[in-house]
Amino acid sequence: MRVLIVGPRQHADRDGVAVGGTRVLFEETVRQLAARGFELDVVDSSRPRQNLPFWKIRARELWAFARVLLGVLTRVRRNDVVLLNLSSNAAWALATSIWLICVAARRPLALRFFGGSLHRVYGGYGPLRRRLADRGWLRSALIFVETQQLCRDFGGAARVRWLPNTRDIDSPAADRERVRRLIFLGQLRMEKGLGEALEACRSLPGDCRLSVFGPEMPGTDFSLFDGHPRADYGGVLEPPDALAALAQHDLLLCPSYYDGDGHPGVIVEAFQCGVPVVAAVGGGVADLVAHEENGLLIQPRSTGDLRAAITRLIDDPALYRRLCEGARRRGDFFRGARWYDSMAGELRGLAPAGGDRA
Repeated sequence: MRVLIVGPRQHADRDGVAVGGTRVLFEETVRQLAARGFELDVVDSSRPRQNLPFWKIRARELWAFARVLLGVLTRVRRNDVVLLNLSSNAAWALATSIWLICVAARRPLALRFFGGSLHRVYGGYGPLRRRLADRGWLRSALIFVETQQLCRDFGGAARVRWLPNTRDIDSPAADRERVRRLIFLGQLRMEKGLGEALEACRSLPGDCRLSVFGPEMPGTDFSLFDGHPRADYGGVLEPPDALAALAQHDLLLCPSYYDGDGHPGVIVEAFQCGVPVVAAVGGGVADLVAHEENGLLIQPRSTGDLRAAITRLIDDPALYRRLCEGARRRGDFFRGARWYDSMAGELRGLAPAGGDRA
């Protein structure tokens, strides 16, 4: 079975594009489907880097959009199914355009949305856009969404399936006894809670330190590191080094209130390393983190709550060890095999009878 799969490829920062969770997840999808016998025809939808002048960003986005449409137009009839992987913000233009191409070519379209903001984007449509979406891409043959909340929001409008953020990390079990080494890992957006994490860690005990890793993003305030008594910035890590860094730390800080978050992949990775998390409530975090079972949940933007949660785990080693055990159990739930087996079965069900391919 041939699948025309569209999504953002990983380029190892070839164009200055920051390594991001959507690219990691798309590459994993390509690998998993290929391992299940699909013949994949890949169209790269990577967007330009963001730290450029506005006009350059817009020009490159338009070129990328045209390049993707041309790739789909010229290759759609050589494939049985089209699988479009995209963010919610790209739904109106990209999903609508490719849905029309698939209708004309008589090929089924499956959509896979990264992140957890589809309900917000759809809710911001005016009456005309919403009506066209309802009669267009929301009638795709399949829609895979990242969070359970999105399944509830859109379950009545289409064939919606839950496809969470998955990982497959083999990390040896470590006997973690107490919290001393904290880690913040991801894109350095202020909305990811970077400022709150740095401020909360200023008054930790002397043998506790926070390691921060990730690419600089627009608006990152590096002055927050100046003279910080408990934090160090370690730069950008390649994926294998990032996993090694997670395994060497005791606690992940994820106080993000970033609007585009679905399932933060770093939480799944930490869990599979047996590392619990302190995370802000919101987005798809509730699908991952159970309070006092595999992590602690706090209110967004609250430095005080974050500091109190860290201090609680420092002072209560028994609770911390229990969270470590719970983290590893929860991490196993999000291993890729079961989810991609299900996805593969759904896609095979869309193949035209008799292999009707031009």
